[in-house]
Amino acid sequence: MSHRTVGDDELLDAARACVLAVGVRRTTATDVARRAGVSRMTLYRRFPDVAGLIQALMTREFSAIVDALEAEVAPLPTARERLVASAVEGADRLTRNPLFLRIVDVDPELLLPYVTTRLGAFQQAVVASFERTVREGLADGSIASADPAMTARTLELALRGFVLQTLAEGAEAAREPVLAELRRMVDRYLAP
Repeated sequence: MSHRTVGDDELLDAARACVLAVGVRRTTATDVARRAGVSRMTLYRRFPDVAGLIQALMTREFSAIVDALEAEVAPLPTARERLVASAVEGADRLTRNPLFLRIVDVDPELLLPYVTTRLGAFQQAVVASFERTVREGLADGSIASADPAMTARTLELALRGFVLQTLAEGAEAAREPVLAELRRMVDRYLAP
């Protein structure tokens, strides 16, 4: 095994390839290390276990959606327009993300804690982004909220239902009308 230096992104890329090939439960440290061209010890120096590696992968992969959308919606004139666009488009993009789709297809039980008992790092990033934008909307007068943190959490919770439902069989045919309704719902929820 090579002793070359690799960054976290290379290890996460290798983990992503493994998950796409065999799913989360069947991804092993040995497979990830082999794919990255490093020893298992090199992998374990960066990530304590495969679960930590997978959590870091999901956070990186899904947070990239939030980051990209924040940049894309920045030119919109009001915070409400930015929040509506990023919330709806973000939910849509997540349900089209290959890693997310593979997890849902092969290891859906891994998502249950994020639906029922805890917020993952990605969900926390989404809530933080929403809260920042709600505060901007309060400042520019485009959003009404007595509690920006609660508004952000409520919005993330509503979007969670959309994300899970759009993966149901046959939902693809109804995606565009549902996205339009989601856009209308979010806009009206935030409107002053």
